[in-house]
Amino acid sequence: MKRILLTGNNAAAWGARLAGVEYVPAFPITPQTEIIETLAYWIDSGEIDCRMTTLESEHSMITAAGAAAATGVRVFTATSSQGLLYGMEMLYTVAGWRAPFVMVNVSRGLSSPITLEPDHNDILAARDSGFLQIHCATCQEVLDGILLAYRLAEHEKVRLPVLVNMDGFYLSFTREPVEIPDAAAVRRFLSGYDAENIRFRAGAPLSEAVAVLGGTLYSYFRYEMHLAALNGLKAFGEIAADFAAIFGREYRDVEGYRTDDAELVFVMIGSFATKAKEAVDRLRDAGIPAGLVRPILLRPFPRERIRNMLAGKKGVAVIDQNLSLGMGGILHAEISSALYGVAGSQPIVAGFIGGLGGRDISAEEFYQMANETLQAVEEGHAPPPRLLFAREELAEVRRMQQIAGVTRNAGESHE
Repeated sequence: MKRILLTGNNAAAWGARLAGVEYVPAFPITPQTEIIETLAYWIDSGEIDCRMTTLESEHSMITAAGAAAATGVRVFTATSSQGLLYGMEMLYTVAGWRAPFVMVNVSRGLSSPITLEPDHNDILAARDSGFLQIHCATCQEVLDGILLAYRLAEHEKVRLPVLVNMDGFYLSFTREPVEIPDAAAVRRFLSGYDAENIRFRAGAPLSEAVAVLGGTLYSYFRYEMHLAALNGLKAFGEIAADFAAIFGREYRDVEGYRTDDAELVFVMIGSFATKAKEAVDRLRDAGIPAGLVRPILLRPFPRERIRNMLAGKKGVAVIDQNLSLGMGGILHAEISSALYGVAGSQPIVAGFIGGLGGRDISAEEFYQMANETLQAVEEGHAPPPRLLFAREELAEVRRMQQIAGVTRNAGESHE
């Protein structure tokens, strides 16, 4: 095992390389392209035995990935933002084929307005597609997450594709120390895949369907996918235990940081959760017992683990780097749903929307969210979700509007 500096994109390429991928259908899009470029260099130089095909779109790329995986080939691909949406039709389709492969998404905000900066609306738009989802906070987690994802996708009681997500720019182009596992150890970890059992053969039909007539058959196959996804919760625990035994790094479906005696808990996903850990430490120094809950596995949703980790807490501040227009933060809604009906006193759940389009979340804003959540606890009711946005930022928007000679939007009356 060696330790080197890698970007998140390079770590993703190393994860695919160590997994022994055999086929990489590809289409470039910022900020994902470095992953494909790195794999292409290794293939061209003969360092890995793999075939890469550049397709004309992400729609074709995901189709090719699913078709190859359905024949037993170990497949890897990657995309981002509008590319993920361009292939959205095929996400649902290849998941219905029960094609086990891994796709990395490098999160980037969605049009319009167009941006190259990250948030989570792209990956969360795919949460109901049938792809399982692993969310990474560090470059090490990107590499490890890909290895975990192959074991999860190929598990005999799951057999569903997996999306591994990292934040664009904040993680994809950030260099961090990453331990690269020994290739022989990775082969042991991934040795249980029975490719013969997944191949489509006319003489050996499986419980899968491409086309059906009538709601009865459709309901059956869709619910089979749902049950397979739920099987992923137990499977992930077993897989993570094997991973820890071989590589010495432990993962759970939900990470808890200083939560045991916490009264106030932040909940968030992605690389900005590292900022939340620092905020927790500083709040603790100030005498506020804070903690962090970070779902790593978001589909299937680890409802029971989250409920148990938040039970008995006074306040929960959910920080969403997404915005479901007309509703609020997606993670806030899911956490609130998980806590609904919990016996005994339920924590006050406050929702905050930040980090949209790559906007930073400052240390001061973490303190402000903590104070607002504790104030809501005192008042006994949760405030409506709100956007993290400073007066100085609004003033800058007003200045740019004046320069452009436009009037404010109607929606900006909520100040």
